[in-house]
Amino acid sequence: MKLVLSPELAGKLAALYEDMEAAYDGVAEQLGHTCDGCPDNCCDSYFLHHTYIEWAYLWHGIETLPADRQAQILERAARYELDSERLLGNGQRPKLMCPLNDNGRCLLYRYRLMVCRTHGVPASMVRPDGKALAFPGCFRCQELVERLDLAESDIPVMARTELLRRLVVLEQEFMGGRRHLAPRVKRTIASMLLKGLPELPHCSDCRQ
Repeated sequence: MKLVLSPELAGKLAALYEDMEAAYDGVAEQLGHTCDGCPDNCCDSYFLHHTYIEWAYLWHGIETLPADRQAQILERAARYELDSERLLGNGQRPKLMCPLNDNGRCLLYRYRLMVCRTHGVPASMVRPDGKALAFPGCFRCQELVERLDLAESDIPVMARTELLRRLVVLEQEFMGGRRHLAPRVKRTIASMLLKGLPELPHCSDCRQ
């Protein structure tokens, strides 16, 4: 069963993404952080994504592109998957350009996933089991923090916990209470592109 995102849920996810951007921008502004002129490109980071609703939203974006552009992206995705599998098989973490990146710009910037939106600035979150996690941010942000000579308690951080909780609520709504029946998502953007729209498996395929 194909999982197609309704306009209502797409709007709710877009609103959540706007809040993520606002939280990110608030921390970036306090630190004076910008990606302009950065010698690195986060789009070659090996990110894995974990929600069905974001997977469907990605396809919501893909389908806005012309057919020839979609075909080009899928060709890139196929090469990405082959190369990443080879590197992982050799014990290396892939550092490959995302198939959605075109001359340094994301072709689906408006539809980019949570991990792409939150990477960069210092962040914190509390897992469901109560464990607190801290993320220092990208190398450029870490250099800014060091240069500002801030005490640890004074470093601005993007609080992710409530944002992630809202994403989980939307995921449950999208899956219609059947999230526990589906396999866990752990895919690259390339894998999501090649697989097509996410599907809810038949009962014989469900995770026990």
